[in-house]
Amino acid sequence: MSKKKKIEPLTGEELLQKVKELENLSKEEKAKACGYYTVTKNGIERVNMMKFLNALIDAEGIELDSTAHANGRGGRSASYRISVQSNGNLLIGSAYTKQMGLKPGDEFEITLGRKHIRLKQLDEDGELEDVEVAS
Repeated sequence: MSKKKKIEPLTGEELLQKVKELENLSKEEKAKACGYYTVTKNGIERVNMMKFLNALIDAEGIELDSTAHANGRGGRSASYRISVQSNGNLLIGSAYTKQMGLKPGDEFEITLGRKHIRLKQLDEDGELEDVEVAS
């Protein structure tokens, strides 16, 4: 009895390119052409649409699941709105600094506008990088 070689499904940029090439086919035909199908014991081909669609979502870089925090606990997600605290402080919060990849000790220059605050991040060479915080 000869075994058929299992076709490895396409992922990433290869998957996106193949789907663009097959734009005139149905989604089931695209999934099959990209390797998202199995053959049953009876020789029937079954298209794995969920795996195909999830692979497309991953290839596009779309994040549907909430990302787990490094410490494993839940917490608030970034709402992109903050309020001045009763003591006058304006706290940005770790959700934003983590998203930007900021580390303890990173330095900023603060510029105040009429209705905005602009932070300019200093890089390792002491040069400024624009990072707008609030408008």
